[in-house]
Amino acid sequence: MPMEGTDIEALIRESFPQAQITITDLAGDGNHWAAEVIDESFRGMNRVQQQRAVYASLKGRMDGAQGELHALALTTKVPE
Repeated sequence: MPMEGTDIEALIRESFPQAQITITDLAGDGNHWAAEVIDESFRGMNRVQQQRAVYASLKGRMDGAQGELHALALTTKVPE
């Protein structure tokens, strides 16, 4: 069963409580999502480290063919 955008945001928010998080359903099908996560904790991390931290917050929901979250285009940033 596909994940809801609110569920994706809630998982990310557990690890990044102060983040600015924007979740977008790219195809309107509940299977292809985009997330933009802006958080101060990313300062000093390279982009790969930032994205790994966010993917870790999803707690395996993207793992394998049976993952609840099929596709997530991820953008991470440090606040300006």
